[in-house]
Amino acid sequence: MSGGWGVKAALFGVDLGTMGTKAALVDEEGRVLAEAYKEVGLRYPRPGWVEQDLEEIYASALEVIRTCLEQSGINPSQVQALAFDGQMSGLGAVDPDGQPAIPFDSWLDTRCAPYIELLKAHEEEIIRSSGGPPSFSHGAKILWWMREAPEAFQRVAKFLVPAGYVALRMAGLRGEDAFIDWTYIHFSVFSDLLAKDWNLDLLQAYGLPKEKLPRIVDPWSIVGGVSKEAARATGLREGTPIVAGCGDQAATMLGAGIARAGLVLNVLGTASVFAATSATYTPDIQGRTFFTARLPLEGLFYQIAFINGGGLNLRWFRDEILACEKEQLGKDFYVLYSELAGKIPPGSQGLLFLPHLGGRVTPSVPHLRGALLGLNWGHGRPHIYRALLEGVAYEFALYMADLARQGQVYSEARAIGGGARSAAWVQILADVLGLPYLRLQREEFAAYGSALLAGHAIGLFPDLAATAERFAEVRDRFLPRPEAHRIYRSLAELYRQFLEVAEDFSRKLLQLTSGGEG
Repeated sequence: MSGGWGVKAALFGVDLGTMGTKAALVDEEGRVLAEAYKEVGLRYPRPGWVEQDLEEIYASALEVIRTCLEQSGINPSQVQALAFDGQMSGLGAVDPDGQPAIPFDSWLDTRCAPYIELLKAHEEEIIRSSGGPPSFSHGAKILWWMREAPEAFQRVAKFLVPAGYVALRMAGLRGEDAFIDWTYIHFSVFSDLLAKDWNLDLLQAYGLPKEKLPRIVDPWSIVGGVSKEAARATGLREGTPIVAGCGDQAATMLGAGIARAGLVLNVLGTASVFAATSATYTPDIQGRTFFTARLPLEGLFYQIAFINGGGLNLRWFRDEILACEKEQLGKDFYVLYSELAGKIPPGSQGLLFLPHLGGRVTPSVPHLRGALLGLNWGHGRPHIYRALLEGVAYEFALYMADLARQGQVYSEARAIGGGARSAAWVQILADVLGLPYLRLQREEFAAYGSALLAGHAIGLFPDLAATAERFAEVRDRFLPRPEAHRIYRSLAELYRQFLEVAEDFSRKLLQLTSGGEG
């Protein structure tokens, strides 16, 4: 991090994540001046319910901004703008005064499940219009509040997302001013993604008043200025422009320099995410695997699918399979096992792993479970660990094959997240998918992408795509190895066949065994 000397302009990006809030203060050259993080709590009032406090999220944003200002040593007058990104499929709401009308209904909350089924009556139209199928996201959640909690629904002036709430509060605005930008609306069910508007026919079909929904704005819209109260709490200058911002996935992609068609981004975290960019809007009506969404760049879309436990499988292996020895390894578990896995040849000497320990998410096969096929007495734990890494890559290969059938072509991929620190895993991805992979210098991308968006909004970065690409500094490159790719093409096809068989076996296994859902 650099100090405030010589800085002409500084920009704040604030990422409102599920577990906490991260701020990045960035200068006009793309240098990070300061970063700060504040944990935010989750509440579990009933089985299946997961809530958060919008005011706690707002307070965390104030705190990380103040911390960054103090660390950087810059003058608040140097901060030219700030933007927020946040978790995308959860939902909050405000009353006419702009105060929380309901608890924040997290994307982890499953109480709205019956309304997902209700929405499936119009599933094809929903996918065609909004870009994705009904899920644990805005549409089903709104219907739950409308039908299961009518008194609370009556208090709602507007539904909104956490980033919209924090911006509203920081600017001192009222409920009628609530907004959402169009990088979120693929999760709404009731949107017209191409028109950047609400779908009146779908609203009418479910009896939802349009007045309850926020206005849809451009991500680079300036929605207000920092209020006197927020200026006192953060140290920012009163009136500093507040930019609408975008969803956290969109901000992450922008921060990673994903700013043109034909690029793939893998986020190797607790979940393993596959996202790929396109210049055309191609909703996945038949396969129902992908959500199609907008990036905060005109005319650029991305399709996204994910494994809900990709990285979590590695932690499970460490904590359950190696529980007795993980403290005696002598070095970081992930570093050690990445090195050991890198010495095993492609295919893990005859092992195939299905990474769906908690069910398959995209496409939805909730009864599917994990499996390991091909074990013999010559296999050790490094073989199994490599198979875990390869399983994620095979799933990604299926995603890419689906998109190839739609006519999509890709030239390059980037890997970010904690798992991207593993050179073995990134090389496996390059070999399986047959794409060159890049790793970038930074490890924080969402807040950084929001800072770039803030700069674009005030004219500091007129060409946002070129700026994002210019600031995405490459650390190293991994090229696909032709012989390994040839082997993996056959193994990826075998994985697909194994997956089909495992779906039926998993269903029968859960039916026949007690406690199978555990």
